[in-house]
Amino acid sequence: MSERDHLLSQLDRLCASEALHGSDSLCRLLRYLAQKEIDNPGVHIKEYQIATEVYGRPADFDPQSDSAIRVQAARLRAKLADYYALEGANDPIIVEVPKGSYSLHFRYRTNGRPVRDGVIEPEETDVRTQSSSRKWLAAVVLLSILAAISWIATAELLRGRRTVQASLAPPSEPAANAFRVFWYPFLQGPEAPWVIFSNGAFVGRPETGMRYFDPRRDAKNQVWDHYTGVGEVLAIHELDQVFNDLRQRIRVKRGSLFSLDDANNNNLIFVGSPSENLRLSDLPSTREFVFQRLTEGARKGDLAIVNVHPHPNEPKAFVASPSGTPLVEDYAIVALMPGLNPARSLLVLAGTTTFGTQAAVEFVSRRSSLEALLSQLSASSPGDLKPFEAVVRIRIAQGVPVGLELAAVRKRS
Repeated sequence: MSERDHLLSQLDRLCASEALHGSDSLCRLLRYLAQKEIDNPGVHIKEYQIATEVYGRPADFDPQSDSAIRVQAARLRAKLADYYALEGANDPIIVEVPKGSYSLHFRYRTNGRPVRDGVIEPEETDVRTQSSSRKWLAAVVLLSILAAISWIATAELLRGRRTVQASLAPPSEPAANAFRVFWYPFLQGPEAPWVIFSNGAFVGRPETGMRYFDPRRDAKNQVWDHYTGVGEVLAIHELDQVFNDLRQRIRVKRGSLFSLDDANNNNLIFVGSPSENLRLSDLPSTREFVFQRLTEGARKGDLAIVNVHPHPNEPKAFVASPSGTPLVEDYAIVALMPGLNPARSLLVLAGTTTFGTQAAVEFVSRRSSLEALLSQLSASSPGDLKPFEAVVRIRIAQGVPVGLELAAVRKRS
């Protein structure tokens, strides 16, 4: 089998794996990047190329205002890390997409050690470098060919056996289990969960100017509720991918159309803060971390997450970057609680800005962040997770969440 065939075979194995099975959009991206690297090694691939050639975006696609491709690339990196941490722990070829680049790299494994957290051990060498090295060695040490063939055949048999064993690994493996543990409450119930996204109430028209609805001076029949934030849109896409990987579907509805009847027999996921997702005020809500507008101080009037019972070294309120300055920091709430029907669950994923909301969903869509949260909540198996409230700190660059970390966590009694 040629080197090209070996590389293509590894791609087939990846796309058929548990980590990527069903993620058609990610597999398309993976195969596209791989084909570019195989045909033109080392060529820099641009975000615009991926948007138009892989996902069919129009010619006026603007990477600066649309982070969809960056989101997809981040998800692909996470999926590859998940795969090589479990199923592909013994695969001879490692595929990676380094951060800050859309160029895909192939590497041969030479030390037999598994990939952890998506970091490739420094002893692993580039496929083409090692290929050249093997050819040089073969030319110098001709008598070792038969031994090498025998060794490769034996290694293939052993690797095949280990691959089968890895694919049959029980779902209790910690890395694979994080998603099942966290999302377990929403995989139960007679119907798929409802995802309710915020859509603010506006008056006016886009062509003449719009502003938030003010009940003190605006009539309700003037309200436009057809708009939502960029972060909410990307968040819904991310949740759809997560549930697709969990072999579950979701139902989506904008907040203004949500009714309390929806809450009686359904699990609910609210995407967006109560300042725009007003229906949250009719449901069980957070009590440790609460969205409120500040009434005093230099940030008076700004939306904040108030820390009702601050622990030592914790602030009394979590506030995003000041208005009128570049948004480089935001905060979001991730909270699980019983619904109106105690047999059902309600999850709140909401930032003080639309980018914070996007980041809250990204936080619960990443294995590493879920494992950090589950560790603090002492939840290791499906059914262990109890109601909690958490605040996530988000670093933002050019309108894209680039860093997530837990700022505070509370278990609810």
